[in-house]
This record gives sequence, structure tokens and C-alpha cells, in this order.
Amino acid sequence: MIATKLFLTKGVGVHKDRLASFELALRDAGIEKCNLVYVSSILPPRCKIISKEEGLKLLSAGQITFCVMARNEANEPNRLISTAIGIAVPKDENNYGYLSEHHAFGETAKKAGEYAEDLAATMLATTLGIEFDSDKAWEEREQVYKASGQIFKTTNMCQSSEGNKDGLWTTTIAVAVLLE
Repeated sequence: MIATKLFLTKGVGVHKDRLASFELALRDAGIEKCNLVYVSSILPPRCKIISKEEGLKLLSAGQITFCVMARNEANEPNRLISTAIGIAVPKDENNYGYLSEHHAFGETAKKAGEYAEDLAATMLATTLGIEFDSDKAWEEREQVYKASGQIFKTTNMCQSSEGNKDGLWTTTIAVAVLLE
């Protein structure tokens, strides 16, 4: 199977049980009815990124569903948790791109999202032979990547939340769902 479509989703769940918190995050993301299979981080050539709404319509209860998932959880009151998926799409649609997942404590959604996007772009840049200084800030490297003419688009999806004030399990997920 080579995925031809991808959509991004995210969710948060809070519950006294860790697993139930994860289930509620899946429900919030709209993918609770699927049997999820985690895969590594390759965006297949010619894979079209579609909206969450369009993607959810293509899912059936019990379906084996491939995804790249970032998941984080805590039962520590007020602890900031975040999860993010980054995407880097090559300009040449016959080449593959990259997805990345990032799980963090104490990072804002913006910071976690940018980190995941940077990671995906960096992995793609290294496979395309784009030279860059890894010590430069993401904003500077992003300009180098895009100026190369080989990277079409980078983006991210992030979910963050503060841990429940009463110490219930809080789970965040960010997910790239791959479909045929």
C-alpha cells in the first residue's frame, strides 16, 4: 500500500485513567473508530494533503489505518504538554517528503510546531543535498530551504494543553493519517 492522501488531526483527552485519556484524545481528533498502525516518517510521492473533514469521511469503523502520531501525556497538575507533526513536501512530486513527530514538556504550541516543521524540513533537505548551517535559527534555515527551489511547502499541526489541575491524566495527540 502506498498512501495517496494524508490529513492532519489533533486532540486532547482528560480522564482519571491513562488509557481512557488517550481514547478521549482519539475521539477529539475523530479517529477513535480506527485500528491505528504507527509508521515511520515518509510522505509518499504524489500524496495529496486533504482537509480533516474530507479525510474523516473516508474512514470506516474497524479500518486498519496507518498514521504518524505524536503523543504525550501527564498527570502532573498544570504541566504544559505538547505534540506536533511536521511536514516537508518536495517541489518535485515524484520525490518523497518527510513527516516528523515531536513530543515536549514545557513548550508552547508555536515552539513545538516550529520544531516539528524544522525537523521534517531538515530531513528532506539532507536527502536533497541542500547545504545549510544547522546552527542557524529555523527562520533562517527555512529561507535557505525554500530558496533552493527543491522544497515546495512545510507546515505543522500541534496540540498543547496544561495538565488537569486535579492531577487527572491529560493526553495530547497530533496525527498525520495516511489513506489509499
